[in-house]
Amino acid sequence: MHIPSELVILNDRLTNVSIVRLRKGGKRFEAACYRNKVLEWRSGVESDIDEVLQIHSVFINVGKGQVASQEDLRKCFGSDDIEKILLEILKKGELQVGEKERSHQMENLQKDIILTISSKCVDPRTKRPYTVGIIEKAIGEIGFSINIGKSAKSQA
Repeated sequence: MHIPSELVILNDRLTNVSIVRLRKGGKRFEAACYRNKVLEWRSGVESDIDEVLQIHSVFINVGKGQVASQEDLRKCFGSDDIEKILLEILKKGELQVGEKERSHQMENLQKDIILTISSKCVDPRTKRPYTVGIIEKAIGEIGFSINIGKSAKSQA
């Protein structure tokens, strides 16, 4: 399989790559993007697709550098116009979040939940607020699982 020369450039940037993934026609299609630019593009702040995409190719697997075949694109999208397909992937696709970023989000959300609980709860015996450490221990003991899709306030 021929690896596009653009992919060599992509490998230099993998530290900042985010993937937008779309399932269509029983297949998975991916676009290599800059995470913040995808969010800006979806909110209307960014309008230049060249600033959003790291590479103008449609992939089956970005990590492995597997480019989608023209046949698959025609079959699933009814076109082989890469720009049109990339726009559809950006509009309808799901932004994938890396493991480190997900872990960081979970830690921050947990801290926010604990601080929210701490600011609202008082020990009835001592009339003093519960410490962050006590709340953190209690959350661990009850097996509370954090939902990254909900706000800290609603989970607290």
